[in-house]
Amino acid sequence: MKMSYYNETDSLYIELSSEPSVDSIEVSAGVVADFDKNGKIVGIDIDNASKTAELKKFQFAGIGNFDISPA
Repeated sequence: MKMSYYNETDSLYIELSSEPSVDSIEVSAGVVADFDKNGKIVGIDIDNASKTAELKKFQFAGIGNFDISPA
């Protein structure tokens, strides 16, 4: 899993698989799910991420905390 934040567009992309996306569905306002050729979710794109998600800190159960504050 890989998370990428794009400051210039204020979007957060959560890559769940390295498989290419062939279809996308907006599941909520500003939230798009990407799917591979088999219908498996491969990524999630969140627009206006700084307004809809707490970007300063992510917590992963069993892994610990990560601070992704801009440098």
